[in-house]
Amino acid sequence: MFVLGAKAASTLYGPHTLSAYIQEFKKLAEAMAEGQNITIKGPSPPDLSSVQISLLVGPFGDSPPEGIEFGDIKEDIAFPERGYFRKGDTPSATFWSANPRYDLLTEGTFAAVERLQGKRWIATYDDDDLSLFFKWKVDNSSLHGLATIEWEIPDGAVSGVYRLRHFGATRITITSPISFFTGASSAFAVQ
Repeated sequence: MFVLGAKAASTLYGPHTLSAYIQEFKKLAEAMAEGQNITIKGPSPPDLSSVQISLLVGPFGDSPPEGIEFGDIKEDIAFPERGYFRKGDTPSATFWSANPRYDLLTEGTFAAVERLQGKRWIATYDDDDLSLFFKWKVDNSSLHGLATIEWEIPDGAVSGVYRLRHFGATRITITSPISFFTGASSAFAVQ
């Protein structure tokens, strides 16, 4: 994980990275406020991605349990006794899933909260939102992947019918093409 101001080994410019960023962002903010044009000076950092070693083995083929597809629900929404959720509650669902490192979905999302509008489901929150959590792990009993999606319903959420949606990618073997899958929880009401 990249943390500004952390130990020198964790940052591009060493222990003074945070101070350097603050200095440069201050210059940018002042120039923008004054409407000045900014010229970039100095070299860009070298791209060392081709020479970096990784001790983390990549995923090499996943499969769900027999009779189950990726995206199927393992644990669906647990409804409160009152039958609906309130703002501040945290509905969650767990899906059978493949390792998220097959495709980081950089132009997409692993998790979404969708609200029913008419007859269509419209994405209202995704894993960019601080209220939505995506957690992946290997199930200890079966050694299959599980993705849990939790949504802390924010105060600003509109009352309505929602569902949790999971998106993922997998491959059967290390050389097979990537295939994509999706799954959805049961619908639930938020008031």
